[in-house]
Order: sequence, then C-alpha cells, then structure tokens
Amino acid sequence: MKGACSGVDEASVTFHIVPMQEEHAALICSWTYDPPYNIYTWLPWEQMKALEVEFGDEQLRKEQYAVVLGEQDQLCGFVQFFPLEGVTRIGLGMHPEQCGQGRGTAFVSAIVKEAIRRNPSHEIDLEVLTWNTRAIRVYHKAGFVTQDTYERQTPSGLMPFYCMVYEGPR
Repeated sequence: MKGACSGVDEASVTFHIVPMQEEHAALICSWTYDPPYNIYTWLPWEQMKALEVEFGDEQLRKEQYAVVLGEQDQLCGFVQFFPLEGVTRIGLGMHPEQCGQGRGTAFVSAIVKEAIRRNPSHEIDLEVLTWNTRAIRVYHKAGFVTQDTYERQTPSGLMPFYCMVYEGPR
C-alpha cells in the first residue's frame, strides 16, 4: 500500500473506492505536492489527529472519507463525500506522483460512480480553485460543468473558486 498507483493508459486504469482507514490517513498526510499545488498538502498526521480536523476526526473519517485504490490495491487518492441538502459535494486528492499522468478522468469517474451509488438522487458538485486548470480540464472530461464562481476563505486568504456540477459523461 505504500507506493503510488500504477497504470498505463486512461482506458486500462481501474480504481475502486474503500473506506479510509487510519493507516491510509497517515500516508496521505505524508504526501507533498510541488508549488503551486503545495497548498493541498495536509498537516502531519499526529497533528490532524490531535486537532481532530477533517479525516483526523475518527467519526468524520468513517462518515465522509474514502480512499481510491488502483492496481494491487495501491493508494492512489482520497475522496470526501460531503452531504448537503440534495447534493453530494466531493472533495478529492490524487497521490502527487499520479497528478498529470493522464489517469485523472478515470480517477474522477470512479469517485462519481461511488457518489451516485451512495445517493442516487443527489446532485454531485465540487469546488476547485480557478487557477487549477489541470484539475478543471479533468473535471470537464469527467462530465462536470462550471456553474458558479465565488470567493472562499482558505489558509492563504480569500481565493476564487468555481463550483462545478456533474452533468454526465461527454
């Protein structure tokens, strides 16, 4: 489970979603992203647990978080299925070694499939920083469209976000 997921091309990559365990969470906290994506790096695992933030909170981890596994059950990423009224908002992260490798659409599609399985009547949306063109391109390919633009507070201050809504495969 320590390595990044493998795969050759988008069509041959298969991902599956399983509940996030504490060992997954600790590994995710060890991931580091190159700038400007380094804003997606988590706090150290022991700090996440002590503060009980996000998947450092055991109950929240069980209710909302899952991991995305690839070939040989290697940890490829994570997803949060955040419940809103009639909407499942997804938050996701891919292993930094996998970003930009052409597997993003299959990765996001597996997450969408799981969101639909969990709440078939819910709309699915996500938020993405407007400068993150790499992610936006993947979300478009996976069937999302931009519905709204707004500013939201982040650890770096107010930042512009798109709200993208899933409309189905293109």
